Parts: sequence; C-alpha cells; structure tokens
Amino acid sequence: MIGRNESCNSNQIPMSYFTCLLYVLEEWTGVQHLEDYLNYVVYLLWLFAPLAVSFILPGLILLLLYVSIIILHIYKRRTDLKEAYSNDFWDGARQVLATIWYGHARIWNGYEVHGIEKIPDGPAIVVFYHGATPIDFFYFMATILIRKKRICHIVADHFVFSIPGFKLLLDVFSVKHGSQEECVKALKNGDLLAIAPGGVREALFSNENYSIIWGNRKGFAQVAIDAEVPVIPMFTQNVREGIRSLGGIRFFRLMYEYLRLPLVPLYGNFPVKLRTYLGEPIPYHPKVTAEELAEQAKTGVQSLINKHQKLPGNVFRALRERFAIQKKED
Repeated sequence: MIGRNESCNSNQIPMSYFTCLLYVLEEWTGVQHLEDYLNYVVYLLWLFAPLAVSFILPGLILLLLYVSIIILHIYKRRTDLKEAYSNDFWDGARQVLATIWYGHARIWNGYEVHGIEKIPDGPAIVVFYHGATPIDFFYFMATILIRKKRICHIVADHFVFSIPGFKLLLDVFSVKHGSQEECVKALKNGDLLAIAPGGVREALFSNENYSIIWGNRKGFAQVAIDAEVPVIPMFTQNVREGIRSLGGIRFFRLMYEYLRLPLVPLYGNFPVKLRTYLGEPIPYHPKVTAEELAEQAKTGVQSLINKHQKLPGNVFRALRERFAIQKKED
C-alpha cells in the first residue's frame, strides 16, 4: 500500500499542498486526524479572539503615550533653542500633542466638554472622578489647551513617576507629586490644577455604579483653602464603560493592598460616547473647613454622576450613545 506522503511525492493522487502537508505531519508526529485537531484550535482562536482583543486594546493608550514621548524628544532635538527666549520652549510640542489627543478623542469617543466656560482665567482646582484610566483627563487637558490656551496641571500617583521613559512627558505637562506646598505654589502662580481624590483605589475598585471612593481624603480641600481658590467638580459620562478593570476580583484587591501597585488587568477601550461635565464652582470661603469643603466637592461630583450617568453603567448602551444622533445636551 502506498503511504500518503509517498502519494504526495509521486502525484498519484491529486490533492492540495495543505492536505499533503497534513499527511506528512500526521506521519511525522504519529497523531491521527490532525486536521480535526487543527480545526478545533482555529475554532478556539476564533471564539476567544474578541476577549483577547478587549485586553489588548487598553495597551493602545500606553502606546499613544510613548508616541507622544517620542514626539517630545524629536521636538527637543530639532527646535532652535533661541525660541526659548521669546516663548515657552515646549509650547509648540504641547500644541502638537494636544491636537493628536483631541483628534483621537473626537474620532474614537466622540468626546465633548460641557461647561468649559466655568473654568476661570485665574487659578482653580478641578476635582474629578477617576475612571479605570485617566483617559478622560487626557482628552480634557488637550481640549483646555486648544480652546483656552491653558495647561491644566495634575497630581499623579507616585508609581507614575517610576514608569520608564515618562519623565519628559511628566515634566512638559507639569504633572506633580502632590505635596500640599507644591500644589499651593502652583495655584498662587495662577495655574489650573486637577486632582482625583479617589486616586488609584477609585480607578481600580470602583464599579459600574460609579461609587466614589475618597475615604477621608481632604488634602485637596486644604490646598484650595490655603491658596484661596475655587473648587470645580468634574465628571465624564461613560468613563467606566470605555475601559474597565477586574478590581472586583478579590485576588487583585489583596495584591494591590500588599504591593501598592496597580497590577489589575484592564480591558476594553471601547469607542463609547464620552462627555465631560463641569459643575458649578465652589467659591473660596474663609470660614469653611477642609472637611466641609471636601464634602461639598464630593457632593458636587456625585450630583454630576446622578444627573448625567445612567446607573448601572452598560457598555452596549454607551456604544449606542456614541453612534446615535442626539440633541446636544446643555
């Protein structure tokens, strides 16, 4: 009897190259019905491909951040240093990156900002709810830079400063460690400062009900009092539907409590509709304590959530909102 690999070589039986290859592999490995196994593997790949993609997509944000860093390095190399004497050396680079991020925001998420007129020309603290990633703040910062020609400084968690390659990006966009003295100094210089009191804990362990996890944090309120500036609450609709975390799994919660590092898997980066809403500014009042101001700010953010976010959050609804034709909200 002629072996099937022999028949492939002698062309006694007409068959495709792929079928021949399968026959050769079967004889080489000793595995019968190899084609059935391969078909099953292909089926599994097809079945789990959407799940794999949902975990890969958040990495595109990190990729875009590194692209921004590369652009900054190119700008630093090619720009004539004499320009530093006439204006801020990094103004041009900031405008380029703001345009890139704003374009991404508009195309991918149909991003909008409502209430931008509430941002004063002088100093203020913007207090916002922290999604699984601060993608909404990146969009907001780009919008403010383009439309109001202002840099919105932000306080970041300490681990951000240890991410390889991020130093230049953090310096150019005035990202701060968050000491009260540093924040008060920036505000007294007339800068706009953003803080997410919930920080990494809120980012990872809040859920589709948009629970605010601030604990007893009131440092931002004391900064506002010391600098005598208003506090502006801010919230982005559907921010937790765009990218979600697996922080609800107990193992990841315990790992975070032990290591204090955000080693929680993220998934999504879905093209949901994102709208950022700015609430009414809470003016400085000398008789208001830090505890009272922190509570007012929390109430302000919660009221924005209650007004603009359908609870519990739903990815499919947020996707429908992205592509539906709706009247523009005030």
